[in-house]
Amino acid sequence: MKILVSIKPVPNPDEKVKIKADGSGIVSENIKVIVNPFCEIAVEEGLRIREKHGGEVVVVTVGGEESEQQLRAALAMGADRAILVKAETVLDSLAIGKLLSKVVGTEKPDLVLLGKQSVDDDNTQVGQILSAILGWPQATFASKIELSADLTKATVTREVDGGLEMIEVALPAVVTADLRLNEPRYASLPGIMKAKKKEVRVVAAASLDVDVTPRVKILSYAAPKQRVGGGRVADVLELVSKLRNEAKVI
Repeated sequence: MKILVSIKPVPNPDEKVKIKADGSGIVSENIKVIVNPFCEIAVEEGLRIREKHGGEVVVVTVGGEESEQQLRAALAMGADRAILVKAETVLDSLAIGKLLSKVVGTEKPDLVLLGKQSVDDDNTQVGQILSAILGWPQATFASKIELSADLTKATVTREVDGGLEMIEVALPAVVTADLRLNEPRYASLPGIMKAKKKEVRVVAAASLDVDVTPRVKILSYAAPKQRVGGGRVADVLELVSKLRNEAKVI
């Protein structure tokens, strides 16, 4: 069974991100870039499926040369090989979906896994767009994936507003990973050493004959307003007065 896992490099969410003075983006200097946590969960699920059913796990990302570092991190976890679709410009979700569809057409996987969203822009779009382009079934926000004995179907438990929803999709399909799908493993030292020798195939985005003209343009970035600390009141009467006259909520 071949499993294709799409990953996205993102700034480490544990570090404080600063906005450029002109609002054109974030200050990338001295910011560590990691595999998007939801994508890391997708890689882990691919590895678990391979361990149970056999096959191959291929990881892919779209980005510049520096994105190879995150591919190597996925290879260190245990993925078999990687593909870097080299694109030096910022692409929107539709362009990413189109490029990934070309990779799917070449690799012909039985299952495509992605993180449900990235922690930098939170668009939650690429998996759905890819499914639509391919004409494949999709199961988003997966908290559990079970494959049939003949590997022709997947039963996916989805996290929805009202609780859990269970659906069955025919393979090949696109599935996006939610937070509670699994706990990703740490890369072992032998895994890190092996990752250095594993194949990373570089494909120029321009060679895939895809129109990547952005349909969405980010006009500017801005930091959220700083929260103001609370205050103290002497008694209930003063509290009610502030709620009525200042906050105007009563």
